[in-house]
Order: sequence, then C-alpha cells, then structure tokens
Amino acid sequence: MLDSIDKKIIRKLQEEIPITATPYKDMAIELNIDEDELINKIKKYNKAGILKRVAGILHHRKVGFKANAMVVWKVNKKDVDSIAKYMISITEISHCYERETCSSWNYNLYTMIHGKNKRICTKIIQEISDVVGLVDYKILYSTKELKKTSMKYFSDKI
Repeated sequence: MLDSIDKKIIRKLQEEIPITATPYKDMAIELNIDEDELINKIKKYNKAGILKRVAGILHHRKVGFKANAMVVWKVNKKDVDSIAKYMISITEISHCYERETCSSWNYNLYTMIHGKNKRICTKIIQEISDVVGLVDYKILYSTKELKKTSMKYFSDKI
C-alpha cells in the first residue's frame, strides 16, 4: 500500500528531474525527506515493479540532431550481449535493446542513433557494421518527433 509520502515521491518523479549536480538531493529537499530515504524508496519501487525506470527525455531536434535513425540488426543470439556492450559505448546511440523476432521480422537488436544529418548517421552505422561484422540490418529514419510525455499516476489533487 502506498502512503502519502510514496504518492508525493511518485508525483515528483513524474515531473522533470532537476538538471543539477545533485538532482536526488534537490528533490529530497523539496519533499522534506533526506536523500538516502528518497533513493531507498526509489529502489523499493523498482524492486516491487511499481517503477520500471527513471529516465531523461532528450528532445533531439531541439538540440540539433536532425537525423535520428532506428537501426535494426540481425545478431546471433550468442553474440547479442557482447555486441550490445560495444554499441552502448557509442555516444551517438541513446537506446539499445533486444527484441524477440518473428518469421516476418528477424531483427533482434535495436539501436537509436542520432546525428546532425543522415550522412553522419550513415557513417556511424557503417563503422558499427565494420567493427562488429554485421551486414544484415535496416535503417528506419524518424520523419517527425512526436510529443513526449510521461504517465501521470498521481496529480496534486490525489
């Protein structure tokens, strides 16, 4: 059962995270609790399945990334972990995750690559292909940025 402090914390996590050197400390001060209590509560929510993740939202186009490529790769199951580890080391990749395949779509590793233009994205993709030896992939470019919002589970009225 969630108590009033849990609801306050979840409500705070629904908002934008402060862009400071100490975001959790700053949120804890606003909530009138200490930082360790906040972090422990967040860990508890995650372990219980109440909270899946805390993540920042980057508005790519606003910061100059005009080309955003979702690249889907066909990777041998035994190589997924090592290839994903390499891919997440690339600063232009913001997302990297494995998905199940099906008979009509056999791509299992997805990466989101951001660049100032398509030429830069293509160069990054080719470099990845050369380094890891993957040649079976598709590039899906974003055509527009949709409104990014987070779920709101509690409002100030609850």
